[in-house]
Amino acid sequence: MVTWTVANLVSYSYHDQVEPRRRAYVQTTNAPDEHVILLDEEGRHIGTAPKYSMHGADTVLHLAFSCYVFNPLGAVLVTRRALTKTAWPGVWTNSFCGHPLPAEPLTQAVTRRASFELGLELDTLDLALPLFRYRATDSGGIVENEICPVYLATTLQEPTPNPDEVAEYAWTRPADLSRAVTDAPWAFSPWMALQVQELEVFRA
Repeated sequence: MVTWTVANLVSYSYHDQVEPRRRAYVQTTNAPDEHVILLDEEGRHIGTAPKYSMHGADTVLHLAFSCYVFNPLGAVLVTRRALTKTAWPGVWTNSFCGHPLPAEPLTQAVTRRASFELGLELDTLDLALPLFRYRATDSGGIVENEICPVYLATTLQEPTPNPDEVAEYAWTRPADLSRAVTDAPWAFSPWMALQVQELEVFRA
């Protein structure tokens, strides 16, 4: 288990790197024609748009989700985004994120992405922050603009990540992660840095 300190952000002592042949995840939708749900300022659905158009300099508000996965020891799973990701490549973040497809229930979308990104089956899934919203711009000028409900999940499994999505992963204590985010928020995804401040599980 990683003890997250500022030093870990540059040179961490334990991590799992994803090997290209280590693929137990399920191939589900991540197609070029995948669509996401557009929202107005009140959070109402106003249409759909291709997912690829949601990563630019003027990204419109759309629906997403974040999930934090915990194991039976109470450790939380953190992942490092693949270097090929369009937005925030190589950045440490929460367990996984995603977008529901049009007409897809959010809980179904979370389950789908857990399998696609990490090869995980979730045992429990609870909505923790139903109205979380953020807007952020990465160093390349890519804007994320999302209403992003946050879920907490549990699993008995060890991840088998999709290397197109995840470069590395680690299990760590929630309190250690909270301290690391407080000390160096720039080293993590901006949505996770904000979510950790709001989630009760990281305040202990």
